[in-house]
Amino acid sequence: MEINITEQNFDEILANNPVVMVDFGATWCGPCKALAPIVEEIANEYEGRCAVGKADVEECPAIAARFRIRNVPTVLFFKNGEMKDKSVGLVQKSTLTDKINALL
Repeated sequence: MEINITEQNFDEILANNPVVMVDFGATWCGPCKALAPIVEEIANEYEGRCAVGKADVEECPAIAARFRIRNVPTVLFFKNGEMKDKSVGLVQKSTLTDKINALL
């Protein structure tokens, strides 16, 4: 299940899940819309092993600034609360799952 990331719950999600993937996007972004079903699939496949969330950069400007997100979609990968990897732009599912598997 995909988690809706907000500025209020972001740090808590990182603290409570050993591995987290966060998809940063925007409602007006075409590539973000194309990536959405892939992220949803990954959320379902990795349930219980990796928390998968979505954050709208316009609703979470402080988080976007904290991680210097300048392009969307940007997917960040965290392990034990620390950012370990990232992916920028529309990518294949295997690119994202390879990054998750490296952290599990």
